[in-house]
Amino acid sequence: MPLTTDQIVEALRPVEDPELRRSIVDLGMVRNVEIGGDGDVRVLIALTVAGCPLRNEIQTRVAGAVQPLEGVRSVGLDFTVMTDDEREALRTKLHGDPAATAGAGHAHGHAEGRAIPFAQSGSKTRPLLISSGKGGVGKSTVTTNLAVALAQQGHSVGVVDADIYGYSIPRMLGTDREPVVLDGMLLPPEMWGVRCISIGYFVPEGQAVIWRGPMLHKALEQFLTDVFWDEPDFLLVDMPPGTGDIALSLSQYLPRGEVYVVTTPQPAAQKVARLSAAMAEKVHLPVKGVIENMSWFTGDDGTRYELFGSGGGAELAEELDVPLLGQLPLVPALREGSDDGRPITAVDPDSDTAAAFRAIAERIAVELRPRKVFNPQLKIV
Repeated sequence: MPLTTDQIVEALRPVEDPELRRSIVDLGMVRNVEIGGDGDVRVLIALTVAGCPLRNEIQTRVAGAVQPLEGVRSVGLDFTVMTDDEREALRTKLHGDPAATAGAGHAHGHAEGRAIPFAQSGSKTRPLLISSGKGGVGKSTVTTNLAVALAQQGHSVGVVDADIYGYSIPRMLGTDREPVVLDGMLLPPEMWGVRCISIGYFVPEGQAVIWRGPMLHKALEQFLTDVFWDEPDFLLVDMPPGTGDIALSLSQYLPRGEVYVVTTPQPAAQKVARLSAAMAEKVHLPVKGVIENMSWFTGDDGTRYELFGSGGGAELAEELDVPLLGQLPLVPALREGSDDGRPITAVDPDSDTAAAFRAIAERIAVELRPRKVFNPQLKIV
């Protein structure tokens, strides 16, 4: 049987756009297929934007899908770019019309735009608010490695770097490109199976963010609404230290959020971490667990040194009546990985530290899974 255009299109149907995670056929990206008499196939692909950073990945996926077909000798690709109208239609298809929900259900009067999807009762996404109350306890490192561990266990994961003044997640994840803008919709970069958005992508290197409350609120709202998250299983939020404007906004934007408190063992950190838990209680967000970081350091002689004391995490968990989900050792590789964009959970999965993160991730995903079922189709009559 001679090779047909329909065969090639069907072979391309399982091929997904790396950023949109949808079939390139269903997205209308496959514009033309030509079959030469000698088995040379040429495919015309419409990229979403000019200079698409993942063009080479698309090319590899298309060639890999078509080449195995019987009768194909070679596969060549040509590229074009979607028009503004086509991008607008695609954005509306994937993400809805922002004007349709303008001003709906927002915490602040200045906020305008679409409703926050993670606040809806039918959302399957679990927002995990990683909090500490103070800086310097490794909260961002915990967020990064916990996100990677959840992704390794087969979950779809996004991270919002809500520490606007002290953003660090892009560096810790090692994301090497900026978000792509598709008709006002942001496509977050992905690394180690984790998608991420941060103010760090929009601020020049070395420049401080000097904003008052309303600008902070608007930025957070855009992170939650204008980004194409595609309903991940988990959305981790790297909270800023303290109990100020950002923490208050997020508690209102994410009423179904779960708070996880990171502390180090010493009493000074524990007492401040308790304040973030107290705020969560005031805004009716459940504290689900405590994670103790920098619990010990193991010297070259094999001796375990508790540099910051011991028992703080367990004491805090007991006081809050929540489980101590895990204790993380103080190891140079954990710090180095954060600086180099190579999270220890990703690059050294056999290490004790990576195993500890995986155990925490599994407890959150399974043991602490909400028992309440949200279904917008179920109604009380």
